[in-house]
Amino acid sequence: MTERPEQPDFAPERVLSAYLLGALEFDALTALQRRLVYDISGDRDTAALILCEHPPGITIGREGSVAHVRPNTNALAARRWPVRWVGRGGGVMLHQPGQVVCYPIFPLDSLNITAGRYVNELQAVAVDLCHEFGVEALPDQARPGASANGRRIAHVGVAVRSWVSSFGLIVNANPDLEPFRDVRCDGAPAPMTSLQRESSLRVRVSGVRQLLLELIAARFGFTRVSVFHNHPADLPRPKHHALPHAS
Repeated sequence: MTERPEQPDFAPERVLSAYLLGALEFDALTALQRRLVYDISGDRDTAALILCEHPPGITIGREGSVAHVRPNTNALAARRWPVRWVGRGGGVMLHQPGQVVCYPIFPLDSLNITAGRYVNELQAVAVDLCHEFGVEALPDQARPGASANGRRIAHVGVAVRSWVSSFGLIVNANPDLEPFRDVRCDGAPAPMTSLQRESSLRVRVSGVRQLLLELIAARFGFTRVSVFHNHPADLPRPKHHALPHAS
């Protein structure tokens, strides 16, 4: 278990509801995220985290451009890669199976953290995750995320509205890297790499997902974590099902 970093200014005894949902279409994710943002905006003692994978497709954030996508409209249609413009920071991102997608919906004001520091903390989580697999990674201040051996390995792109965060962090665990040659993710000149490519260890999505959950909970000071494997629409609000988070 990774040691919990000292974060004395984060609120203590806060419960994190983590939804481990497997493959999730991006449009379904958008609807789910909108609902959780609404819930947490009304109850700032709660926080949620979505961990999932997306089918192949492209999202373009506020700093993105279609110039960073090499295939034309017909080629994208042939590949069945939908393109979505989204209101988050960051540029173009290619979604592929084999990534771990992490969307924290956090009340930043209740956590006593600014939006700028929040982005830095997510970058630090990505770097710590890489280190767990023996990969030396560095945060990228110009294009929020993390890089290993000169290639991006993680993307950070967030939105904050009324102090509630959405979108978040994407880590390449072991996706097919060939398609990344056709998309300049976040405008970077080199194609993305992955934990599997850079690490001597075997990398499994399930292991990366679990470790990422632990790192997020520890860094942001969540002492209790409730884990669900169903869509939140099918669950009651998880106020009394929290389990202690091991440290």
